[in-house]
Amino acid sequence: MAPVGRLRVVLRIFSYAVPEGKSGQQAVDMLQKNVELLGATRSGNFCVDCETYQSNSQNISQRLIHILHNSEHPASCFAALDTGTILVSDLLFDVLMSKLTAAKTGRESFYQQRKGFRIESRGQRYELWDFVIKIGSVSLASNFKGILVEVEYCPCVVASDCWNLIKEMAQSIVGNVADNPPMYIKNKTDPVYSPSDTVNQYLEHFNNFRKTAPQGQPSR
Repeated sequence: MAPVGRLRVVLRIFSYAVPEGKSGQQAVDMLQKNVELLGATRSGNFCVDCETYQSNSQNISQRLIHILHNSEHPASCFAALDTGTILVSDLLFDVLMSKLTAAKTGRESFYQQRKGFRIESRGQRYELWDFVIKIGSVSLASNFKGILVEVEYCPCVVASDCWNLIKEMAQSIVGNVADNPPMYIKNKTDPVYSPSDTVNQYLEHFNNFRKTAPQGQPSR
């Protein structure tokens, strides 16, 4: 298992609806301006990406595996199974998946990559006191799908202990969509937050975006 860096809470990843009459880029610019008016400083770019593979075996039901990378943990690879289990490994797991898609059992490979399913959230990273805020444009196969806003509170690793702080910060950026914690956090049995919890939240949003119609590329 690869190291994933220091623990910290990313209590909520918000899906922000693009206002009517605005392009995706205009909405991103507005959110960035809101964050900068709060006093946040830019601290580089970030990216969370996801590739999906499906099993090819004729003898068992089709299974999915989602491979995710998070620039916050550049040495790690996250493999999310359709059972809900997340495996954390180093980047050699990508090599393993390429071998599984190339290896043949009979006439078929063990896994095949789902075409047109690559999705990512990419954008600007900010720091504000003990918070890290990320505003990402989500694209699926080069089509703009929406905006995700990630809010982290760095000094705490127990979600229930800092929800009110996260909520107050998030409301100042995205409004009342930040009123309640996500069901994933409410149903979490282990009180200690981990990087896998962040990946799970992104994957949930990514799967929702995959079900929606394309919105077009963000443009200025």
